[in-house]
Amino acid sequence: MLKVIQEEPRWYKNGLRFKCTECGQCCTGSPGYVWVEENEIETMAQFLNITIEEFSRLYLRRVLGRMSLLENPKTYDCIFLKDKKCQLYTARPKQCRTYPWWPALLKSEKDWEEAADYCEGINPEAPLVPFEVIEQQRAIQEGKIPYEIPENL
Repeated sequence: MLKVIQEEPRWYKNGLRFKCTECGQCCTGSPGYVWVEENEIETMAQFLNITIEEFSRLYLRRVLGRMSLLENPKTYDCIFLKDKKCQLYTARPKQCRTYPWWPALLKSEKDWEEAADYCEGINPEAPLVPFEVIEQQRAIQEGKIPYEIPENL
């Protein structure tokens, strides 16, 4: 007889404290990739009032068959981070919008605490984000549910 494997309750089942302060820390540091999809490219280009072709030429690079935003070659900051603020905040892509609800940061309490070392929005005074909201954002990040770009940009 097959045993049904039951998933352990997630360590953050009671929610987590987070409030984005728009400090820009998640947009800086070591080299990395901000993956973008076609609909996000269109949205960002529209937000900047430029063509998709111009946006692609100025702000994108192809890596392993995917598109990623450029970064400053000296600081590795995202190309859209100016004076510690995102110039595309309302039109930012899914990867940015779903931070810090990334699977790697939710894997364990230790991973979450390490993220708090560089993200000032993860702190005991921040509002409690309910488990259901965290799981929805995590599912969007993992591509398990569709990501819908906000309309009122």
